[in-house]
Amino acid sequence: MDQIKVFNDLHQGEDLLMLGNAWDVLSAILMEKAGFKAIGTTSWGVANTFGLSDGERLEFTKHLNVIKSIVDHVSIPVSADIEAGYGEEPAGIVENVLRTADAGVAGINLEDSLKSQKGLRDMVEHGKILSMIRKALDSRGYHDFYVNARVDTYFQREDPLSETLERARVYTESGASGIFVPGVADEYDIKEMASNISVPLNVLSFPGLTDGRPLKEWGVKRLSFGNAFSDQVIAMMEKTALEVLQTVNTKRLYEGEHYASEPV
Repeated sequence: MDQIKVFNDLHQGEDLLMLGNAWDVLSAILMEKAGFKAIGTTSWGVANTFGLSDGERLEFTKHLNVIKSIVDHVSIPVSADIEAGYGEEPAGIVENVLRTADAGVAGINLEDSLKSQKGLRDMVEHGKILSMIRKALDSRGYHDFYVNARVDTYFQREDPLSETLERARVYTESGASGIFVPGVADEYDIKEMASNISVPLNVLSFPGLTDGRPLKEWGVKRLSFGNAFSDQVIAMMEKTALEVLQTVNTKRLYEGEHYASEPV
């Protein structure tokens, strides 16, 4: 079945879609094996694998190669986190979205944060970019490609709810398939969004917002965990490496059920 259709359908069912955020081929394969129904890449995690921090510091072609490698090694839909589109001009952003679609993903996340300076892109301007993206995708044959419009108001505004709803309206009218609001945790705010936004609502987990069961009842359709899993893996690796070096003993590497084969 067409992965774009599968991915869209996952946002329309009764169940909350738990998106597995992967940062390389291995993490994506393991999440598929665990039973996740879709993968979303984490730009933060991908950048970390190259020794870089998030914020479009990784050259886009390198980033896209990681995304394509993940798509080529799993059988479930993949959505790509391409931050703000890796471009200053709308035409460059649209071209990068098309390149990402050509890599075989079922959708993207595109945020309205600015990268060259602090702040958010003007919502009307961002809406025009989304309209250009939708038109270009349709022209290329990517009908119903999932464009998840990320609204970063809860990271950059003191009283973000009303502006979030207005941006969500503009972005939806401009062709967004879903709205992603990271940073929101308040039950009232989430319910207001779910009630007033006409497309599926996606939120981000963080301490204090981890349980998907109430989120489903509040109207959220998709929950992702961003870079949290990759951060946990990195922290474990750092701790183990330090322990092995300080103790001059590799015993720690052979403990646990995971070690089941002879070394090669």
